[in-house]
Amino acid sequence: MSLARKITAEALGTAFLLAVVVGSGIMAERLAGGNTGIALLANTLATGAGLIALILTFGPISGAHFNPAVTLADAWAGGLPWRQVPAYLTAQIGGAFAGVAAAHGMFDLPLFFASQHERAGSSQLWSEFVATFGLLAVIWGTVKSRPSITPLVVGAYITAAYWFTASTSFANPAVTLARAASDTFAGIRPVDAPAFIVMQLLGAFAATALFKWLIPTLPAQDVVMPHRANGSN
Repeated sequence: MSLARKITAEALGTAFLLAVVVGSGIMAERLAGGNTGIALLANTLATGAGLIALILTFGPISGAHFNPAVTLADAWAGGLPWRQVPAYLTAQIGGAFAGVAAAHGMFDLPLFFASQHERAGSSQLWSEFVATFGLLAVIWGTVKSRPSITPLVVGAYITAAYWFTASTSFANPAVTLARAASDTFAGIRPVDAPAFIVMQLLGAFAATALFKWLIPTLPAQDVVMPHRANGSN
C-alpha cells in the first residue's frame, strides 16, 4: 500500500472522527434541554459507534491510527517506519481541523472559533494520562492476539473512558488541537491544550514501554488494524 493512500485514509478517517465528536456534541447540546448528562451520553454513544465504523473502514489501508500518540507509539515499537511518521502526523492534524470545519458547517457555525471551555487542573491532566495509557494498553493487548476485535475494543474503551475520566477522554493530540478551535460542547480552551497533549504522549509511551515488557513479541506490525505491507511511494 502506497504512503499516499495511507495518509489519505488517515486524513479522511481523522476528519470524520472529529466531525462525529464535534457534530454530535453540538446536536446533543441543542436537543438535551440543558441536561449535560444526557448531552454527554449522546456524544459518547455517537463517538464510540463512529470510531468503530471508521477503524473498520480505513484500518485495512492505513491501520486507522487517527491519533499521533498511536502513530508515535507504533513507530517506537517498530511497527511503522519512522520516515512515514511525519506524513501520518500531518494527515491526522490536517484531517482533524477539516473535520471540525465540516461539523461547524453542518450546524451553520463559523468554520473555526476558539473554545472557551475550561479544562484545566491536575485532575484533568491525570485523566488524560490515564485515558491515553488505557487506549494504548487495549490496542497493544489485543492487536497481536485478537486483531479482529481491536476496533470493537477501542470503541468500547473510548465509550467507557468518556465517563470514568474527568476530562472525558480526549486521548489524542490531533483531536485536542482541533477541538481547541471549536467553542462548542466538545471544545477545549487553546491555553489548556498543550498540557493535555504532553500528558497524552506520556501516557502512550508509558503503556507502550510496559507492553513491550509484558509481550516480548512486540512490535505489532498492524496497529490499529491489520493492513497491507508498508510502502514508501
